[in-house]
Amino acid sequence: MRFSRFLILALLALLALTLASCGSSKFETYNGPAVTHVVVQKGSRKLYLLHDQRVLRAYDIGLGFAPTGHKRVEGDGKTPEGTYIIDRRNPNSRFHLSIGVSYPNVFDRALAEELGKSPGGDIFIHGRPKQYQNGLRDWTWGCIAVTDEEIEEIYAMVRDGTPITINP
Repeated sequence: MRFSRFLILALLALLALTLASCGSSKFETYNGPAVTHVVVQKGSRKLYLLHDQRVLRAYDIGLGFAPTGHKRVEGDGKTPEGTYIIDRRNPNSRFHLSIGVSYPNVFDRALAEELGKSPGGDIFIHGRPKQYQNGLRDWTWGCIAVTDEEIEEIYAMVRDGTPITINP
């Protein structure tokens, strides 16, 4: 009797460990070369993760709903252009995961102030909610969107403090 109870408990523990290892986590690990720069080419809708001059990964992206031109004011639907820093991360984003871009900078604030408006903020690289997984490309308010699987990889690879250059 004692042996069979031990065997049942051992089997249950093994089953629990097996089930726990099957659950997927949105937090990947990355042990490759450091990402030293993120480059976005708005015109070709591409995001590149670089180690020095070498492309480690490339992704198709979606942008703001008015993708042409530099973001000037809050609500214009444009994705900013220029060089910024990856400055924060949100593991509980409503867009799966997200990493923040340091927009607005001093130039952006001055430009918006000249217009008597707010420059906005909260520009992120993030995943896509279900309603935008249908291939619609440019739907954000100025953010850079990738698939949920891709943001998991980007989130693991890109560290805070990494420069990001967003080109027209």
